[in-house]
Amino acid sequence: MKKAWRFVGLLFGLVALVIVALHAYFAVMILWWRDHAPQQTAFMTERMHDLRAKNAAAQLHYQFVPYARISNSLKRAMIAAEDSKFVDHEGFDWDGIELALEKNQKRGRIVAGGSTITQQLAKNLFLSGERSWLRKGEEAIITLMLEALLDKRRIFELYLNVIEWGNGVFGAEAAAQRYFGVPAARLSPEQGARLAAMAPNPRFYERNQGAPGLNRKIRIILARMSAAELP
Repeated sequence: MKKAWRFVGLLFGLVALVIVALHAYFAVMILWWRDHAPQQTAFMTERMHDLRAKNAAAQLHYQFVPYARISNSLKRAMIAAEDSKFVDHEGFDWDGIELALEKNQKRGRIVAGGSTITQQLAKNLFLSGERSWLRKGEEAIITLMLEALLDKRRIFELYLNVIEWGNGVFGAEAAAQRYFGVPAARLSPEQGARLAAMAPNPRFYERNQGAPGLNRKIRIILARMSAAELP
């Protein structure tokens, strides 16, 4: 019996060590990204695997650009659409989480996450697209790390550069070129609002740019943009 308990203790110790090492790795990478651009995120890697399963020559469209070279119109549109309290919260929008929990309870499964920009960045940088309570817990830990180690402007800069905006299209620069043939710095309010409206389901809207409801979402975002506070 003592040997069995020793084995259990050793097993738990090893698991704890792996968890500590993993989060230490996350912290080191976040510190590195304070002033370095990510070469490829976990979500990009997952998407590339999917693309190359269909086409071995598939490539990602991704170019990191500094915060100053991204249109304020897109910045305001994304905050208006995704996280209106971004500059004020510490990583979590508790009202949004409460609404998401109510939706999930009604459906009996995870259909909404109430995710902030920081939470979405945590997922894109380190995690998969899987929906589970375990993944949400990991996302919460990484969110706290991002908020502790980076300022809001850098969090938002990283987010705008790594978010998916189509099949193999990542970041504001690639999206601006893909949909409008202009650099991210020259996006108009209407173009910024369109990209923000596409963000929750980008691959669908890439194929269905005339989808019902998209123009309505764009109008709502445009109306909210003037109130969006930028970091």
